[in-house]
Amino acid sequence: SDENITVTDTQLSGVPVRIFVPRKEPGGLRRAVIYFHGGGWCLGDAGLKSYDYLARTTAHRLNAVVVSVNYRLAPQHHFPAQFEDAYSVTKFFLQSKVLSQYGVDPARVCVAGDSAGGNLAAAVTQQLMEDPEAKTKLKLQALIYPALQALDLNTPSYQENQDDPLLSRSLMVRFWSEYFTPDASLRDAMASNRHVPASSGHLLQLLNWSSLLPAEMRKGYPYPTPTFGSPRLARLYPGFLEARAAPLLAGDAQLRRLPLTYLLTCGHDVLRDDGLLYAARLRAAGVPLAHHHFPEAFHGAMMFVSSLGELAVGHRLLNSYTEWLDENL
Repeated sequence: SDENITVTDTQLSGVPVRIFVPRKEPGGLRRAVIYFHGGGWCLGDAGLKSYDYLARTTAHRLNAVVVSVNYRLAPQHHFPAQFEDAYSVTKFFLQSKVLSQYGVDPARVCVAGDSAGGNLAAAVTQQLMEDPEAKTKLKLQALIYPALQALDLNTPSYQENQDDPLLSRSLMVRFWSEYFTPDASLRDAMASNRHVPASSGHLLQLLNWSSLLPAEMRKGYPYPTPTFGSPRLARLYPGFLEARAAPLLAGDAQLRRLPLTYLLTCGHDVLRDDGLLYAARLRAAGVPLAHHHFPEAFHGAMMFVSSLGELAVGHRLLNSYTEWLDENL
């Protein structure tokens, strides 16, 4: 804790969380942000300096309660464990008695996350809007350079940024495969983009970048005829074909029920096109969307704002995120 924020490590629904509550008088019920950290479902922690700083800054600027979730990680735990932890915390926190305990307005709660955490935030939002047991719904979702699909790992941004020093294509392939299994055969198939069985080929239309990406983002990359893989991997590890793991696979009817969405993407990022594809599909579904694209930024840039070598681009991303939340939550 510090002079501005009271920090508590506790559990919600059996999942470890770090809760940040402003010391400033709220003048009424507070807003709340449930945050899922990045790290490829394998790394990260709410106590890391960068995530602790992000949560403190968000809580202080918005005078909001921030719940930073320490979901289970691979390789000890695989999908759907990470999603289940994120979902159970969100659903538990949205109970009226829990919201009352923290002085939170039930009409002003959102989920947010970056990278793999953005994946979890998107998946949680999709399922929560369908859950009849969840009486309190989210006001909005905030997705920061999220990973949203594992079917096509050769989109233009994967090709263009494949040797990015912070998140290369090979590292993202490893994160995706480790999310589902330690079986190296899935990683090898993903690396060659030959892991989708022909029976699931119709799903590729939900993320067909030849029609969904703006022309300037395709940059002359030809859209290849898909090369399908053995159905064995999909039988053993079907998670990569599920919307709970790959939110871009949700159907249009499900997307139409989503709330106001903030989406941040970076130019130098293998995951850039995941965000752009989701933006295109959300717009087509009529979802109110604020898409902030930073061509000069790179994956993970927001996490550099608390380090000794602070980066101006990181501050631009952080300000975009917190200012938008302050105006809309």
